[in-house]
Amino acid sequence: NGNAGFQQVLERLESDPVCQRLSLKSFLILPFQRITRLKLLLQNILKRTPPGSEEEVQATQAYDALETLIKDCNENVQRMKSTEELIYLSQKIEFECKIFPLISQSRRLVKCGELTALDFNNPSPKWKVTTRPIYLHLFNDCLLLSRPKE
Repeated sequence: NGNAGFQQVLERLESDPVCQRLSLKSFLILPFQRITRLKLLLQNILKRTPPGSEEEVQATQAYDALETLIKDCNENVQRMKSTEELIYLSQKIEFECKIFPLISQSRRLVKCGELTALDFNNPSPKWKVTTRPIYLHLFNDCLLLSRPKE
């Protein structure tokens, strides 16, 4: 996004009729979609092969290998998404002191969201409740609370 020249070239290529107005993302996803279609094809082949035949054994082996490949692909996609989330979060959060590096190979963001903190001030007989937003970031190895800059 930061490189204007790249954006212009990308827009020109994506608008070319050869690309059929598809985005770069769709071309990156296409091989993975083909793998999942292969799984469906192998399922249909398995339904039509005679039980106990050599063809069934080979189709089953191919199906198992393809399932392993799809599982690995899904795990890698999840790992990359998690790393992207950590990078985005580390750019948004500013620590007063460096406690630990937010980006780590083993760290995964499990859940995050906004909460409302209640402050009870009791200097007078009347109870005054003030609220302020805080953010909770639950990782697989730690819990981080943050608040927006004032």
